[in-house]
Parts: sequence; structure tokens; C-alpha cells
Amino acid sequence: QVQLVESGGGLVQAGGSLRLSCAASGRTFSSYAMGWFRQAPGKEREFVAAISWSGGRTYYAKSVKGRFTISRDNAKNTVWLQMNSLKPEDTAVYYCAAGMDYLGIQAARVNYWGKGTLVTVSS
Repeated sequence: QVQLVESGGGLVQAGGSLRLSCAASGRTFSSYAMGWFRQAPGKEREFVAAISWSGGRTYYAKSVKGRFTISRDNAKNTVWLQMNSLKPEDTAVYYCAAGMDYLGIQAARVNYWGKGTLVTVSS
């Protein structure tokens, strides 16, 4: 069992930056690939980024590639999402996710979800 708790959301102006954190419980964190999804009001949840269990491989949605960076520290049981050059269309609830492989996460094959943290980007 893995429990995921997101933090770091908030209100930011367009062009600004935020760093989301996801703290995981459990000794098996390092065996899971991790990812981030988001859900904007009135829209379906969508994939944002994923990282392999070792941190050596990452995968991004086209809409965020070059602006967002996913990283992890297995010793701290934590995964981060650094978001730069934020746009109003990035406004959403951001969810942390754990799965068996990072490409599977991209396909929404997720074993565990966090409860989400709200990011609001004003224009």
C-alpha cells in the first residue's frame, strides 16, 4: 500500500513558477514509477509527466514539455513537479500517481492516486 500526499499548489501569475511535491508513505516507493496528472474544471483528467522508478527516464505530455520537469528522490520518498512559464490553461487540480512503469502511467495504468492540489494561474 502506498499513500500519496501532494503539496505546493496555489495561485500564481502567468509566466510564474510553482513546485509541487508528492510525499509517499511505505517502504516500496522506490519500486514504483511515479507521475502527475491534472484535471481542469469541466474536463477529464489528463496525463502530465511520469518518471521511472530509478529516475533515469521521464515522459511528458506535449502541452508541458520544455516547461515542466519531474524528478524524484527515493531516499526522501518524494517526487516533484517543477512548473515554469505557467499559463492560465495550466490551471487544474494536480494529482500524484504511482504505477508499475512510467509508460504505463502515461496510459493511465495507475495503482495509487493522491487527493490532489489546486494550481491556479491568473492571466
